[in-house]
Amino acid sequence: MAALIEVKYFNTFILKKSINSAGNLPKWNGSFGIPTAKGGYSRGAAANENQWAIEESRIRGGYNNTSTDYGAKAYLVEEEPNATIRGNALIYSGIFNSRTGINNTNVFSVGEDITKAASPANGSIQKLHAENSNLTIFQELKVSRALIDKDAIYSAEGGGAVTSANLTIGTIQPYKGMYGISKDPQSFAVYGYAKYFSDKNNNAIMRLSQNGLEEISRYGMLDYFRDQLNDIDTPIAEGAIIGGWDIHNKQYVVSTQQNKITYPTSTDYNTLSFDEVVKGWTSFFSYKPDQVFSIRNNFYSLKDGKLYQHYSNAVGAKRGRFYNVNYPSSVTFVFNPQVNRSKNFKTINYEGSNGWQINSILSDVTGEDAFKSNTDWAVYQDTTVPNTNPATPAVYSYTEGKYDSAVPSNTGTSAVITPFYYAGFDRKENKYVANLVNSSTAATGEVLFGPDMSGIKGFIATVKISTDTVTNYGSEKELFSVGSEYVANNGY
Repeated sequence: MAALIEVKYFNTFILKKSINSAGNLPKWNGSFGIPTAKGGYSRGAAANENQWAIEESRIRGGYNNTSTDYGAKAYLVEEEPNATIRGNALIYSGIFNSRTGINNTNVFSVGEDITKAASPANGSIQKLHAENSNLTIFQELKVSRALIDKDAIYSAEGGGAVTSANLTIGTIQPYKGMYGISKDPQSFAVYGYAKYFSDKNNNAIMRLSQNGLEEISRYGMLDYFRDQLNDIDTPIAEGAIIGGWDIHNKQYVVSTQQNKITYPTSTDYNTLSFDEVVKGWTSFFSYKPDQVFSIRNNFYSLKDGKLYQHYSNAVGAKRGRFYNVNYPSSVTFVFNPQVNRSKNFKTINYEGSNGWQINSILSDVTGEDAFKSNTDWAVYQDTTVPNTNPATPAVYSYTEGKYDSAVPSNTGTSAVITPFYYAGFDRKENKYVANLVNSSTAATGEVLFGPDMSGIKGFIATVKISTDTVTNYGSEKELFSVGSEYVANNGY
């Protein structure tokens, strides 16, 4: 049933009655003070009657009595209420002080200068790092710094002096060099005064220290990172660059992952480390992390929502085991003595622990390149001469290549002795040695090849040595040196 309610005052309140589940306590917008005679309560068929009541703004409705206030105005009318996204600007709130109980982190006063903008030409701000009283600002194309709670006054000659001021973020000053963090803030890591990050736009891995910005990818890995970082930014391969500090080895670890989002199970990734002591990139790793970081003196990584501790000495922990998958450790190097002489590498030896095997030995390419004549020269014919890479099969480790042969004894009894032989490395004078068996195919004009000759021929020999899967698997294995006996070919 419709009803018409006339209200005299613009700030008069209209109250609605409701009955709780017990059916005996009426509420008027949370108030129990409405008398029954005024419709506060009714039962039976008339239970739905008198559902509304009017409360005037003046107490008891008396003339010139105390009136309720209008209350706070909960909104502001702006001429242009549209939101503005400023990727190159900073905004800060009021102060927070836990000792005095002041918390103004939700206060952004429009009457104060609470914004600070960097140059929009250098792209959006991707990362902020506060250190003591300085703020490092990483944009896509530039790295800058700003003072916190103080400002700097610069003279005409360019000198600066720090002065105290009522200023949260001081003047933004850029570092020398057009380097930025691109859109990969997850590559950032810090240790001491040094900060590391990637600059995909310049195909570089950077370090920011007291000496300014330096491109550390140039230490023997310039071409490598040029190719790796350039491939990540392709439209069909949304990749990621994950960085972190390894507190255990004091190294910066970076993982370039070309297809992290589009192909999350892809193996197209490389994880490697930079060492400040040797000024170089020392190791490749077999794991693909989602995040890497250090806490206290331990190094951790995250993978698929799980936390893993590296370099663990716990019972059952195995070396070379990442995310419940075993990976052998390997070293790849090149034999290149007498660089201008063709050689025949006959043997290989190493000093270290038992449990190392040779995965492959491959010499440089020999033969002629494929030749195709100019079609205008009918006298020439198309010629194809295959290239060959002399190689050897894998060399088993000392334990892996061990086998026995039962031989009757000389005592005349039925007892037998079991001498052991080694198909791979044998141990002599605490050194592991092995002959190299040639497994290459015949090249043009070659008289001896394959198993008919020992060793491999070439100017260089690329060797990959790794841990095996049978000798104290998961334990520590040391490798001190690797050598080879070779003979220089006559006339070359």
